[in-house]
Amino acid sequence: LIDSPVVPRSAVREAQALAGELGLWLDIIEAPLLDHADFCKNPVDRCYICKKDFAARLRTYADGTGLTCMADGANVSDTGEHRPGLRAADEEGIVHPLVEAGIDKADVREIAKLLSLRTWSKPSAACLVSRIPYGETITMTKLHTVEEAETFLATLGIGQLRVRLHGNLARIEVNKEDWEKILKHQFEITVKFRSLDIAYTTLDLEGYRTGSMDEILHP
Repeated sequence: LIDSPVVPRSAVREAQALAGELGLWLDIIEAPLLDHADFCKNPVDRCYICKKDFAARLRTYADGTGLTCMADGANVSDTGEHRPGLRAADEEGIVHPLVEAGIDKADVREIAKLLSLRTWSKPSAACLVSRIPYGETITMTKLHTVEEAETFLATLGIGQLRVRLHGNLARIEVNKEDWEKILKHQFEITVKFRSLDIAYTTLDLEGYRTGSMDEILHP
């Protein structure tokens, strides 16, 4: 498992817990991405820079442990999106077994359900940087703000969600069936977000969708 500031703490804990339940050997490789000046500038190809960094660390780990293959969990559904990280992975020799097998995101959930994995219905996740607009400097404070805001919304019973941070404005994306929960708890949400130095809290009327920050790339 590669751990860095862009990975939600909840995701790391979940991976550790699941590995323990399944009796899997899990090593954690630290990747201090915020020390990477080009990455912190948050360019459009930030995922490429990130994956290149991760791949180099994986290669060092593999060479040190005698492993000869590096694989990731990318699936067919990932190939149709803006994923410069996949290009970096290909360049570094990382293979995509699920893509090669023609398995998409729905298949992954179905297989996990058949295997009785409790994570089969887990909401999709992405690195915290995906909540920050391209070109806006990535800082630890912003990442913490996003994670704390999303963690709070999750306590309200909202599953699939994103809190996109535009300066001091937060744009909440949730499935439309969860809008009622947001409106029901609007006061608590506003108070919590203001405690995180978020001056304006908004609800995106298009609802939750993956890669909404990429929409400016293809208007």
